[in-house]
Amino acid sequence: MQVMRADELGMCFGVRDALAALAQVDDPSAVTIHGELVHNPEVLGWLHRRGFAQSPEHARAVPTTPFVMVTAHGISERERQRLQQAGKQLLDTTCPLVKKAHAAAQQLQQDGRRVVVLGKPGHVEVRGLVEDLREPLVVAGLGDVATWPDARLGVVAQTTTPVDLVERLLAAIRAANPHADVAYVDTVCAPTKARIQALERLLPRVDALVVVGGRDSNNTRQLVVLGEAAGVRTCHVAHVRELDAAWFAGVQVVGLTAGTSTLPRTVDEVQGFLLRLAAAGADGGDSDGDGERGGRRDGTGERRPA
Repeated sequence: MQVMRADELGMCFGVRDALAALAQVDDPSAVTIHGELVHNPEVLGWLHRRGFAQSPEHARAVPTTPFVMVTAHGISERERQRLQQAGKQLLDTTCPLVKKAHAAAQQLQQDGRRVVVLGKPGHVEVRGLVEDLREPLVVAGLGDVATWPDARLGVVAQTTTPVDLVERLLAAIRAANPHADVAYVDTVCAPTKARIQALERLLPRVDALVVVGGRDSNNTRQLVVLGEAAGVRTCHVAHVRELDAAWFAGVQVVGLTAGTSTLPRTVDEVQGFLLRLAAAGADGGDSDGDGERGGRRDGTGERRPA
């Protein structure tokens, strides 16, 4: 069995920076994380062991700790003010690309447009976007598209929305609202695009795919959907313990990718499992995943000597 790793996968800079900020906190018991930092069970377990409090994503009660951490998903300005008025000090780790989406939505509204957000209703990022808007519309799929009376519409997207879905929804909105001037601002984040594009390049070369990431992670699920839609046998795991060697029986080439909240260590552990499985069935050929001999890739994707 050959193992092929996507050339773009795993943790994005927004999640990495948020984890780095938490690592610098001297007294975790004084900090409540406002919702889930990331949709990744291993990261959430680490935070719990360190002693951070965590408020449910939909909680309205004000945390009791003096510090409240805003996650990479961001929050609305309304929620920010509510927490500050309650005397809380905010540790803001909102991803810069989520801030860009907030700014775009606000500008479209200031331009006199009704804002349409392409994304998952109820998702923490989408909720943060719409709470500061007047009569926003949330469109998750083609079934949500309708003819609206507004003469001016402004469209943004949840940052982890697949580009092809954005294109389909935007086309459907314009077709259903020929009377309206529809402006679109691209707010899909570059890491999400890069991971999807890398998987699209990988899929024609594999006959099975392992996607690593939390089951509540929107961008991880999109990678799973992409693999399944391509007709490739796809296995979604949150960590290496979920892998079963029997699943790979008869597999010749397996691909590996991961969502943007997946720890590098977790990706490396899954890759190590796959490489050991490949080596156990090898007949002397290489199994390092790129068709070359004399080395294999480390956790960053760089080649090192065998």
